[in-house]
Amino acid sequence: MMKKKLTALALSAAACLSLLSGCGNGGSEAVTIRVGASPAPHAEILEVAKEVLAEQGIKLEIVEFTDYIMPNNAVENGEIDANYFQHITYMDNFNKEHSTHLTSVASIHYEPFGIYAGRVSTLADLPDGATIGIPNDATNGGRALLLLAEQGLITLPEEAGLEPTVMDIVDNPHNFNIEELEAAQLPRSLSSLDVAVINGNYAIDAGLSVDDALALESSGGAAATAYANILAVKEGNEDSQAVQALVEALQSEQVKQFMAEQYGAAVVPLF
Repeated sequence: MMKKKLTALALSAAACLSLLSGCGNGGSEAVTIRVGASPAPHAEILEVAKEVLAEQGIKLEIVEFTDYIMPNNAVENGEIDANYFQHITYMDNFNKEHSTHLTSVASIHYEPFGIYAGRVSTLADLPDGATIGIPNDATNGGRALLLLAEQGLITLPEEAGLEPTVMDIVDNPHNFNIEELEAAQLPRSLSSLDVAVINGNYAIDAGLSVDDALALESSGGAAATAYANILAVKEGNEDSQAVQALVEALQSEQVKQFMAEQYGAAVVPLF
């Protein structure tokens, strides 16, 4: 029995090593790469990349997550090989807070943040004391506050950087109530909010269109760089042939065309 267990473990280790070394490139063994993703747009984009990889004999297994914590832990723990759901600033902050060892292997696209209507249909109609929903994590919450400041709804200090908090607001003339909620909950909470600042992936998944947004983050300047959605792996796995093949597939013309046709201005390719 012990011999069988050791044999199984050895085979499992060999399978893992074969993936990281690009086993099957020119050989008969199939290569499988497991990638975590948010349902939309990331998993949908990966479905296109999956077809590209299949032509090379690489099987892409897509594992969907509905939060921002589990897919990073899954990469760190080796449960999946990579993930595609987050922007670079979020990943960097996650590494600092959780002592993880994630790294970006490629920037794929950018999703502009939007302010979406809840009980109020225009920003001009926001009453004093209106409730504005924002994500409750540091990077996306800070990004939401920057957008509110850009629209003149609040004032932040010039040195606020990319991650201001509600405590950094220096002027809130209309006494807006800034309610911090889990990012995934914001679209579902619109009926109890006057407006909400929503991540692009959750807006898409909820059927919200950027054309209907009351305001959008400017895609020029630093935003597209600071909030580039990336393919992330654990440090040391960047040069895996399977990972590099996935990068090429995600940055292919097929994927670029799909983004344009499926999402329009909601998903901007960075390649």
